Amino acid sequence: MFSFKQAPVDKDGNDKSTLLTVRLKTTERAAYARALSEYIASSYAEPPEAYRDDLRVLDELREAATAALDVNPNVLKRNTRYYGQLSFILSKFPADVNVKFTWYNAFDSELAASCQDLYFERASVLFNIGAMYSQLACRESRSDKDSLTRAFGYFQNAAGAFGYLQQRIVSECRTQLTTDMSSYMLTTLENIMLCQAQECVWHRSILSHMKDANVARVAAQVAEFYDLAIESGSQGSLTGTIPSNWLDHFKVKRLYFYAEAQYRKALDCLANSQYGEEVARLQAAQEYCSQINELVTYNQRWSKTLRAAVVDMVRLQAEQVSGNRVRAERDNDVIYLDPVPAPTALAPILPYKLAQSKTPEIIENPGQYLGEEELGPPLFKGLVPFVIHQAASLYEDRKDQLVAKDLIISLDELTADCESVLNSLNLPHALDAIQKPVGLPPNILVGADEIKSEGGFIGLKRLLDNAISSNAAATNLLTAAESALNEEAHEDLQVRQGANTSSSRARRAESSELTNTFRAEIAKYREIVNKARDSDATIKKQVDTWAKFFALLGSPREEIERQVPSTTVNPLTDPHHCQIVERLQQYLSEVAVMRRERLKSVEKLKRVSSEDDITPALTEEMQRLAALSSTPILQFELHQFEDLFSQKLDKYTSWRKYIEEEKEAQVELLDTIREANQAFLMARSNHPLLQQREKALSNLETGIKRFRDASFNLHDGARFYATLEAELQKLKEGCLDFAMARHLDALDLMGVGHGEIPNDISQLPEQHNGSPPVRQQQRQQPPNLVWDPSMPLKYATPK
Repeated sequence: MFSFKQAPVDKDGNDKSTLLTVRLKTTERAAYARALSEYIASSYAEPPEAYRDDLRVLDELREAATAALDVNPNVLKRNTRYYGQLSFILSKFPADVNVKFTWYNAFDSELAASCQDLYFERASVLFNIGAMYSQLACRESRSDKDSLTRAFGYFQNAAGAFGYLQQRIVSECRTQLTTDMSSYMLTTLENIMLCQAQECVWHRSILSHMKDANVARVAAQVAEFYDLAIESGSQGSLTGTIPSNWLDHFKVKRLYFYAEAQYRKALDCLANSQYGEEVARLQAAQEYCSQINELVTYNQRWSKTLRAAVVDMVRLQAEQVSGNRVRAERDNDVIYLDPVPAPTALAPILPYKLAQSKTPEIIENPGQYLGEEELGPPLFKGLVPFVIHQAASLYEDRKDQLVAKDLIISLDELTADCESVLNSLNLPHALDAIQKPVGLPPNILVGADEIKSEGGFIGLKRLLDNAISSNAAATNLLTAAESALNEEAHEDLQVRQGANTSSSRARRAESSELTNTFRAEIAKYREIVNKARDSDATIKKQVDTWAKFFALLGSPREEIERQVPSTTVNPLTDPHHCQIVERLQQYLSEVAVMRRERLKSVEKLKRVSSEDDITPALTEEMQRLAALSSTPILQFELHQFEDLFSQKLDKYTSWRKYIEEEKEAQVELLDTIREANQAFLMARSNHPLLQQREKALSNLETGIKRFRDASFNLHDGARFYATLEAELQKLKEGCLDFAMARHLDALDLMGVGHGEIPNDISQLPEQHNGSPPVRQQQRQQPPNLVWDPSMPLKYATPK
């Protein structure tokens, strides 16, 4: 683990300083190179080698920032540079890249938080930046004005860093943080830094010989800042997090600066010959000093936890206030005789606030410094931001939803509606019966050959019988498994009967507790087997219904032709009738053309969709937005690309219009076909043989479809049963193994040898005091038995 060596607060060490510093968080080693290389290769489809230098620099930045042995301006710059680069790469990578970061609590090194979150890493680095500002401030001397000015700036930057962390950065983290980065703790740290920044102003005002009235106002503001620090630091959630002596420090400092404000105001009154008010102000200051004295003198904990420098500071103040009060009261009593106002009559000292949180510009807007000396060139500049990939993926989802689940489905539904109408009119089978009054249509011949190749009706029946047999075998396996568990449960009950409650037999784990998983699996598989049995029954009903057609279609071609009514002449010879047939044929040809054109349109639509890549347009839009921004760190949101999505999807609007036109044309064509078919039906109404042939061909075609459905389902069922049988065999063996193990355990508890199986195991005597039971000396040796898992368990004495 890398550790930051805590810098001394000033040249003489912490104990001699009246100011507090914030410790730095420590971290474990973490490396970016491998994880980000894999991510670039897998998610961005770019060669990681192109970013080898960026990956190396990023790892070096982290190591340089976290492995510092001392705190100085150069270390602060390294942490700031790392923070700035992290802010930039968060626009290039998702926060949850496969890099684990571990950071320890700054105030309790035993507590840590670990996660794969770049936001968490950035927040931890910013915490340390704030802590470094506090340590640099405390290193400055309080004896010269320039040092105090630098310290004042450092403390304000520290307050700004902690405030910005609390308000903007922590909320983006996606893990449970340690309490040093809780909202209350960060607010407390910000308040402490403001307290100490204002203290620097107070020190400088004294060195600059500022008027006492103004010094009093500066001191009053310090006291108010400490009030805020006490309020935020006293939250219950910070118990055990904030250092135990800090609250004591805050309370003493608050009283000290209230006393200082009154003391300085008293000096101002003396300068303005307001002797009575001077006495009252000194008395008020004396009261604050007395409260400090009570805390330090009468509370042993306080005397141990307060720094020596703070104790010296308040002692010196008490001496000054006390001496001046004695002098002022004596002079006023003897010389001036000015009325001394009551404490409640004193005008309040208006605070003069100069300290404020100032987030460094490089922290708040790091993008302004990328490419400059402060942060260096931006890493992974050529990598397309992660949000662009997200936007492209979102567009693909919307496009697929529109194309596949809206446009293409609408076209498929149109085609299906057309098929349904033609089937209801028995077209084109009715025309086939006329055009080919003898023989079989090609589609019937192809279907019959397919059925013969699969073994015909006999082959289908064999598949069905196999399915029914497989279902029965699966049921038997489940029954065997359940029987083994039931017999074991019965034996377990026998073992417990009559057992002493403190004996091993009574304390034995109950069967019901151990077989829950087995019984749940059996119930699950039994439901599966029952559903499969219902499916087999449905297929069997279908096969039985169409059995004679399946048998006929599996017969020789001559037999099929013999069963189909035919005639040697065209039954419709009347010219008018021929015209009706020709017109119906023409309409059906138009349907065929419409289908072919529709298929071509679907293929074209799929091709347009596959070639529709929005990535170049997204990149162009990103560049446009970047040109409008004043920083290269762009936090894009998906909603910024909504207008582009709409623009790109507009190209598919014409397809909606095409579908509406297809729908209107199909409705019109089908209406025309219905009218022509009605005339056709009237023309052939006097030819019963023609109707019989048409019906026979229709039944044969339907039979071919039913055979295909049944064959597919039965082949699929065969694969299902093969997998199921293997799983059920494994379950059965598990149940049998469990039952045998429990049986042997029962025999051991009863003190019976494995070859000495009793008729009733519950009647065996219990063992007492660990002594084995007395066994019969003359017992016939049982034959050498071999356990067969497929046989049910029997507990009778072998003969």
